[in-house]
Formats: sequence, structure tokens, C-alpha cells
Amino acid sequence: MAEADTALALPQASAASPVPGDGSPVVIDQVALARLYGEPLFALPQDLYIPPDALEVFLEAFEGPLDLLLYLIRKQNFNILDIPMLDVTRQYMAYVEEIRSRNLELAAEYLLMAAMLIEIKSRMLLPPRKQEDGQEAEDPRAELVRRLLEYEQMKLAAMQLGQIPQQGRDFLQAQVHIEQSLQQRFPDVEVSELQAAWRDILRRARLVQHHRITREELSVREYMSQVLKALQGRRFVEFESLFQPEKGSTVLVVTFIALLELAKETLIEITQAEAFAPIYVRLAYTPV
Repeated sequence: MAEADTALALPQASAASPVPGDGSPVVIDQVALARLYGEPLFALPQDLYIPPDALEVFLEAFEGPLDLLLYLIRKQNFNILDIPMLDVTRQYMAYVEEIRSRNLELAAEYLLMAAMLIEIKSRMLLPPRKQEDGQEAEDPRAELVRRLLEYEQMKLAAMQLGQIPQQGRDFLQAQVHIEQSLQQRFPDVEVSELQAAWRDILRRARLVQHHRITREELSVREYMSQVLKALQGRRFVEFESLFQPEKGSTVLVVTFIALLELAKETLIEITQAEAFAPIYVRLAYTPV
């Protein structure tokens, strides 16, 4: 229902509110002549203007032509399987004429249904024609009845769905914030980060390497022991400081394999404070 656009409500004239010769109202016992937006008004403004459409009131609102037809049929308890087309069409056209004078775009859809009602009424006035197989012709109202019944079913289903409690409208989802453990947890080091660090070490090693051809027997176990000795007594050691680029790429490879073997045997831990931060190595046990 649309409300009037103006909040100005004027009381009926009474003997208690005489109007003097100059046209200004007389206030008796501080009774307001009107209320404007909830505030008492003791004198009418001189430039008061009320538009012609300001006091329009629409008593019913429909969602379409089928909704209007269903309303007219159910309101007057008509049998939907035997619709009195004359009464329904007359009432329908009265409503269409009312909205056509105000909103032509809205009335277009209703005019299409009005044409359908007039066609059905005209077909009912004509004598029925038998079909080729000898059966009687279908009732001209059959298609309209089918559409009305389907629309009513969908409307009732929508009402039932609307009555189901919905989150955000009928209830709110409870949310509980649970504090996580305060123990600091370092992010895991991914394989790609180790590869990137290893490539960076090889790149710097090539800058200082010499062209010497030698055969050197290197022991992975020996370099594992050297790494463990370098880590003893120290909490964290930077990953890059465990390598010696000046000794060539062969020593770098053996040292890197030694680190991987120690990590595999859970003798050392490889961590970093945050993503893309420097990588650190520490002992995974406490030396005796």
C-alpha cells in the first residue's frame, strides 16, 4: 500500500476554531490546526500547495495479470474451473483502466491479458465447433485455467519457502573466536625455496672459482660431521654461511648433500622466520 506523499492532516472545521476576518485561524486552548511531519502547526502557510497526485492511495498491489485474475476469482469465491468471464473481465478492465491512466508501461502487460480475456469471451459466444474426430471442442477457458492453477501452486510454494527460517533474516549464525596456541611456529621451508637458495650459492661460486683440474675424494659423512660441529653451541646458523664458495663447486655439492642427509635423519632443522626470509639451520637435539 502506497502512502500519501504529504504528512499534512487537516482536522474538520468546528465551532471551537473560528476564523477571523483576516483569514488567519484562531487557536483556542493551544489546539493545533494540523501536524506537519509530527510537529504541530498553528497557522496555515500562505504558499501551501498540494500536488494533484499527492493524496493517491493504492489499496492493492499485484505482481502481474495472473495475480490480479487469481485475486478477483478467489475474492468472490468463483469456481476456477467455471470462470464467469463477463464479471471477471468487467472487473479486470476496471483495474486496467485505472492503472493505464497513470502508468502506461505497467499497463502494457495487463492490456495483453485483457485482450486474451476478450478473445475467450468472444469465443464462448460463438457456437462450438466439433473437431474432425467428432469430439467436442475444448473449452476456450481451459488454457487460462491451467495457467491460473500453475501460478497458484507456485505462489503457495513461494509462501511456504518464505516461511522457512533464513539465516540473516530470522536468525544469525553464532561465531566463536578461539585463541590459537601462543607458541611461535615457523613456516615450513619448501623444496622450491631450497632450490632457489642452492642456485644462488652456485651462481656466486662460479664468480670465484679457478680453472683447476684435480681429483679429490670427498666424504659426505665427513662434511656431515663438520656441519654438526659448526652448529654446536649456536642457536641458529644462516644457511649460506655453512658453505665455502672459495673451495669450489665440488665442496659445495658435498656440503649440500651433507645438509640434506642430516635433515633426512632429523639431526638438524631448516627453518625461516617468515616467507621469503633468510633460511636458518639449527640442531634438532641438545648436545650432551
